[in-house]
Amino acid sequence: MLASSGQAHAAGYRYWSFWDRDGDTWVYATQGPSTASPSDGDVQGFRFSVSEDSRDAAKPRGAAEFATICAKTPARDGSKRVALVLDFGTSADAPSGETPPRPRTACARVPEDATTADALATVAKPLRYDTNALLCAIAGYPRTGCGEQISATEPTTTPSATPRDTSASGKSDSDDQGPSLGLLAGIGAVAVLGAAAVWQTRRRRSG
Repeated sequence: MLASSGQAHAAGYRYWSFWDRDGDTWVYATQGPSTASPSDGDVQGFRFSVSEDSRDAAKPRGAAEFATICAKTPARDGSKRVALVLDFGTSADAPSGETPPRPRTACARVPEDATTADALATVAKPLRYDTNALLCAIAGYPRTGCGEQISATEPTTTPSATPRDTSASGKSDSDDQGPSLGLLAGIGAVAVLGAAAVWQTRRRRSG
């Protein structure tokens, strides 16, 4: 139910979500960055925010045109260019004591078989992962925390609702019948990024 005080908000999770650009619209990614294989000219985005599931997840902000982002990165044979929009979110979504950096864009030039995970690793270090290879930080933000649940009493600018139960994996339940598929897609999409990057490196070394 909605809280009357306006000081609480829906129980959610603070994490990096992954997006694809479709024309002029951001679309919640249907696969993780470790398996997504963008083409030259594609635009993809990451947004740090608190969300209950994919339906209320905040989209990346700012310019998202490939021609603008990659204007100074010429094409090369044997490689592709991927435009990345990195939105570090708002102060309302930031962990306590941290200030989000300004949103920025980057043009990653990577091998033709590279994944989005590879592209991100070339332009947004340092990346931070937890012991389960969940992507916790891009370009060092945030310094601490990783997909943690936000209590329903923590102040934010969003409406509030009664918090739902959580599963053993720490992800929200949808209608009290299991983890939200939207949230699992968002968090799961980046959870394997680190492991995939390691696999890609080993595969190339052995090739």
